Amino acid sequence: MANPSLTIMIVDDHPLMRRGIRQLLALEPRLEVVAEANNGTEALAEARRLSPDVILLDLNMKGMSGLDTLKALRNEGIAARILVLTVSDARNDIYAMVDAGADGYLLKDSEPELLLAQVMRGAKGENVFSDAVADYLATRQPTSNPFKQLTERELDVLQEVARGLSNKEIAATLHISEETVKVHIRNLLRKLDVRSRVAATVLWLESRHV
Repeated sequence: MANPSLTIMIVDDHPLMRRGIRQLLALEPRLEVVAEANNGTEALAEARRLSPDVILLDLNMKGMSGLDTLKALRNEGIAARILVLTVSDARNDIYAMVDAGADGYLLKDSEPELLLAQVMRGAKGENVFSDAVADYLATRQPTSNPFKQLTERELDVLQEVARGLSNKEIAATLHISEETVKVHIRNLLRKLDVRSRVAATVLWLESRHV
């Protein structure tokens, strides 16, 4: 019996790079490339249409940047695992993409076998980072106000969580789906570095009294 496929979309504005990534992913039978996008606008449309399990996202693209694309995907509540695949190992790029909701940050100069293994781990739910990226994140100084990392929609969700509303009630209040609420909660918990909605609520309430 064949293993179920994990669907994946490649977002990169270089056709040759997309072809190379597709060929690499083809070595893993559990990954199925269902779409390619040349820019952020195409990525949003295809993500809505196909709901892929994983999105491999380039950082530097013409038109919408990778960061703008990532923010747009997260603000729409796209539930895919989003793994950044880029040549940039600049600290500011890494921090910006992770803060915006990336589930991984991988460098294009990685060994192909290692990169494929990391993509597979990311697809299964792990946060995956190239070694240099992981080192930067480990030595990062915490921000003075962690709530500045949250998107406007994530703040909306957190306020409703703090009011004691369930996911279903939050969805009804904000006119979004329950699945979208879950995505926002997952992202805000990671950004605030807490493990539960109760801990996030405590942190939020404490910040209101500072």
